[in-house]
Amino acid sequence: MSNSPSIVVVGAGPAGMMAAGQAAQRGARVTLIEKMERPGRKLRITGKGRCNITNNCPLDEFLRHFGPAGRFLKPSFYNFFAPDLMAFLASLGVETLTERGGRVFPAGNQAQDVVDALTDWIKKMGVVTKTRTGAEKLLLSDLSVRGIRVSGAACGNRCDLHADAVIIATGGLSYPLTGSTGDGYRLACDAGHSISPTRPALVPLETEGDGARRLQGLSLKNVKASLRVNGKKEANGFGEMLFTHFGVSGPIILTLSGQAVDACHAGKRVELSIDLKPALDDKKLDARLLRDFESHHKMMIQNILRGLLPPLLIPVCLDMTAIPADRMGSQVTAEERKRLRLWLKDFRLIVTGHRPIAEAIITAGGIALTEVNAKTLESRLVKGLFFAGEVLDFDADTGGFNLQAAFSTGYLAGVSAAETRKE
Repeated sequence: MSNSPSIVVVGAGPAGMMAAGQAAQRGARVTLIEKMERPGRKLRITGKGRCNITNNCPLDEFLRHFGPAGRFLKPSFYNFFAPDLMAFLASLGVETLTERGGRVFPAGNQAQDVVDALTDWIKKMGVVTKTRTGAEKLLLSDLSVRGIRVSGAACGNRCDLHADAVIIATGGLSYPLTGSTGDGYRLACDAGHSISPTRPALVPLETEGDGARRLQGLSLKNVKASLRVNGKKEANGFGEMLFTHFGVSGPIILTLSGQAVDACHAGKRVELSIDLKPALDDKKLDARLLRDFESHHKMMIQNILRGLLPPLLIPVCLDMTAIPADRMGSQVTAEERKRLRLWLKDFRLIVTGHRPIAEAIITAGGIALTEVNAKTLESRLVKGLFFAGEVLDFDADTGGFNLQAAFSTGYLAGVSAAETRKE
């Protein structure tokens, strides 16, 4: 073992544990340091505790969810992709199931099962895990890594861990209580790396007025939401959304949030257009409304609308369309019916901002990809320094894509560090 490389992995999330285990499996002596009291804190709460591990869509479609960064991720996915991850977890005793939209979850619907399997695996691989231990600074010499200075209970306050390679897998800035506090960006900066501006991604949006607050707690399913920036439609999504005391959240809102955040920061006008009846075109919806008003001509419109909308949404609808709640079906004018039809297909909310990055699921921005070798994930500036996971400048929408990227980059970084340092 005297010739085997020594590697320190910083961060015991999905990317860090995968990197540590793969490097150890290839003969490296691996130390995994984690500032929290146990590994996988953030992984335990992903997918509302269910852990959306990956997505089983084809590779070309998978890459499109990352935008321009998809090209950088190709080598990572070529080496370790969704089928490999599912087979790997199965070998650790974690079977998986696939749900709507290709989303893959552990069969037991418990993120804890994945965390336990990974922590048991790295222990069997011989990885030495030091918790409550933070990274202070990289030890560098002649543009090469020589180790890392750490502090914490596991090292008697402060000590230097000498190593042939260091893998930074510290995550981003979201959910700081799980340990994601931007340490990796600081370490990378000290090594001369550039950091693309960090900002929240997959984050709830704040809206103007009291419309969302009046609907607090209401969840809508099978609706279509479009993001409009300066009056132009930029993106849309179909599925579920949720109203909160500050604005809106839910899967389709989170998917649109990245572009909304960037537009808000650019000072542009940002709106959400919600189509509450996407299955009906204007003509069919108008016929439905006309039929309902004729069939219930002696009933007040606030009661007629119960067949179309959730009760909580009806007062908001009538206020925004300026139709009296006690208007009888027989009294609804053609102009009022038109206003109602247009509102049902285009319920507008003005986006004023977003929740803080601490409430975001992931962080956009990070270590500039141009300064990292996509084929090995080694720094182009410092020999022996590798990166994996959310600390890098890539992000995708919801559906298991981000977690797969963490596992895939962790795999490639671990293998590369073990093999290149061995050479």
